[in-house]
Amino acid sequence: MTWLTDARIRRRPIGRERSMRAGWNEYFMGIAQQAATRSTCPRKHVGAVIVRDRTVLSTGYNGSIRGMPHCEDVGCVMEDGHCITTVHAEANAILQAAKNGVSIEGSELYTTASPCWNCFKLIANAGIRRIYYGEFYRDERSREVAQQIGIELIDLRMPSRVSAES
Repeated sequence: MTWLTDARIRRRPIGRERSMRAGWNEYFMGIAQQAATRSTCPRKHVGAVIVRDRTVLSTGYNGSIRGMPHCEDVGCVMEDGHCITTVHAEANAILQAAKNGVSIEGSELYTTASPCWNCFKLIANAGIRRIYYGEFYRDERSREVAQQIGIELIDLRMPSRVSAES
């Protein structure tokens, strides 16, 4: 007998709970949330992850231009109520893929906040076909245009984890 024919299939005993294994959307949004912890703008911490075939291609978070001071260190530069110092998470994820020679055509993007109009345009032209977001962030144009050009926008507002002390 070979090891393969001698192997026994172990089944979960009846009545035992399923594992705490995360589903794919929860898993990838969790990675985006973790990326957001690297954000350097105190106004909004955003993270993004680009995925194809259940494989992470690139991540990004909002932060200053390389070599420039961070908002958290010197303050934000504001125009029309927006910080213009940072490069957004979605743009940084696209740039990281390009910098590393990774094609993102036909991929999906998970982001903790829906993309602003400028990031949406980058996402569309990069060939990303689906955007999962954790909160809707102010720009209705992207919803309208996404529908016209066949990009799916999927709201994944996830409940926050309840601690044992709650």
